[in-house]
Amino acid sequence: MITEWTFEILFIIVVSFMYYLNLGLTTSKVLYVPQGSITKIITHLQDENVNVSPLDAFLMRFIGMPQQGWINIGTNHLTHADFLQRLSTAKAAMKNVTLIPGETTYVFLQQLANQLNLEHKRLLAEFKRQSPFKEGAFVPDTYKLPRGITEKAVVALLLRRSAKQMHAWSHKIFGTYNEAKWYKYLTLASVIQKEAASIEEMPTVGSVIQNRINKGMKLQMDGALNYGKYSHIKITSKRIRTDKTAYNTYKYKGIPDDPVCNVSLPAIRAAIFPAKTDYLYFMKNKQGKHDFTRYYSTHIRNIKRATK
Repeated sequence: MITEWTFEILFIIVVSFMYYLNLGLTTSKVLYVPQGSITKIITHLQDENVNVSPLDAFLMRFIGMPQQGWINIGTNHLTHADFLQRLSTAKAAMKNVTLIPGETTYVFLQQLANQLNLEHKRLLAEFKRQSPFKEGAFVPDTYKLPRGITEKAVVALLLRRSAKQMHAWSHKIFGTYNEAKWYKYLTLASVIQKEAASIEEMPTVGSVIQNRINKGMKLQMDGALNYGKYSHIKITSKRIRTDKTAYNTYKYKGIPDDPVCNVSLPAIRAAIFPAKTDYLYFMKNKQGKHDFTRYYSTHIRNIKRATK
């Protein structure tokens, strides 16, 4: 038998629930829901600065578990009731974005801005703020990214996935990961990536770079000048004369201070394990491949044959 006192208690509970469910809540339009228990999901949302509580965890057991993955909430401001309902039913629309080996971060973020309707300047600012590397921090791949994601979140996502892959590569090759050592190989690999006509050529290009460095010769490689926004700009004699950066291997000896671009695993392997040759020069022939030689006189003949 329900007494008047019991009814009042139930009434207070119901009113409290209704009041809580109608309280305002601020969230990102796109959220990531981790796999696991409701408690784990609520903890993750709190870490993302979403104002949820154990009461939301309790209510979620009745409303339904959200699907793991990216959730498109669709708005930044809504009630707890609307948030829980959308959390349990929504899925984010995904977009495939491909970073090709040899592309610069500047151009890739431009592509990302166009395809996900983001601001290029904000992406660049977030990359500069979050990335441990000036260039070469992304692993070339096709990424499935949610529409509606913010500039901050997408840069964090790409850097996290790339760092995980680079750590795995380094552990497989060296048995450990040393950031400074890895960055040096990324820088060397980026020049190989820009210069080689194919994966098969990469170890040979790597050997030319190593041989020229060992002899104290400047690398004199055009690809190193295809950095940043110049990724697809043809290198001219004027550009070689006027570019004052460390990327200009016609002016300065050794490899640049930073990678030229984002690189693939074959280019990294070619940097770590170059072929053993005595080549010092190479020239692209009419078939799109390179002719390698030890002698400058032969190199000149290769140039004349290619440009005839």
